[in-house]
Amino acid sequence: MADRIEVLKTYKIYINGKFPRTESGRYYVPLNPEGEKLGNICLSSRKDVRNAVVSARKAQEPWAGRSAYNNSQILYRIAENLESRKTEFIELVAKEESVAKDKAKKIVESSIDRFIYFAGWSDKFQQLFSSVNPVASSHFNFSMSEATGVVTAICGKGINFKGLISAIAATICGGNTIVILSNENAPLSAISFAEVLQHSDVPAGVVNILTGKKEELESHMASHMDVNALLLLGYSTKEAIQLEELATENLKRVRSWSAEKVNSDEVENPYSIQDFLETKTTWHPVEQIGGATAGY
Repeated sequence: MADRIEVLKTYKIYINGKFPRTESGRYYVPLNPEGEKLGNICLSSRKDVRNAVVSARKAQEPWAGRSAYNNSQILYRIAENLESRKTEFIELVAKEESVAKDKAKKIVESSIDRFIYFAGWSDKFQQLFSSVNPVASSHFNFSMSEATGVVTAICGKGINFKGLISAIAATICGGNTIVILSNENAPLSAISFAEVLQHSDVPAGVVNILTGKKEELESHMASHMDVNALLLLGYSTKEAIQLEELATENLKRVRSWSAEKVNSDEVENPYSIQDFLETKTTWHPVEQIGGATAGY
């Protein structure tokens, strides 16, 4: 009797709160470091990137307009749901990264804690990065932080589940929406995490997760004219410079985080949120009334 052919699971991409198949109809079968097949994974196309950006743009303003308290609730809910599926994710991480269960457990638990960390900052970073500025005229001058907008993120070498989690948590905490391309060789945990998002009150379009080859998609994600910022994860300086040049077409903000940063506690600080915040300054006139200063 012939050997049985293994039926590999097909993992779809995640756009606008749904799980469509890639527009290209293509797929690939990545291998983990031990040579084990991980599944049938969608090879996302340029059209998938465009669809994801449209979704992220539509969701961005309503997401940024939510209260900081509600934003914090949703990030904490993600952590809760990820905790409830911890055993499953430990299996996934151990499989795709070829690590021992004990190490996979540490990766998953620290990823859960990362969402709790940024949930705690959701209603506090404004106080840290905002200010009342001294001016020489009869005005109040306030500087406040607001979201940059739509962020595209690309997971490069050494960026697996924990790195993907770090990018998502830090960017959406500040009111941004994100389109993220998972590491080509670590797609299982990324798309499975999309299922967690779908059941965590995260509005459709706030997080969009693509799979595929960064060599095919990175230039499109860097040059897209409706994207406000680009986050490069695990890129070398030479690789980053090439994409920064493409990003200048519409003056995107570009940030590059090393694998060492996202896989350690270094990324857990409010300046990771500030990387994707803009400073808005408001002038408010005042007048003198009987020796007192009043705004109007």
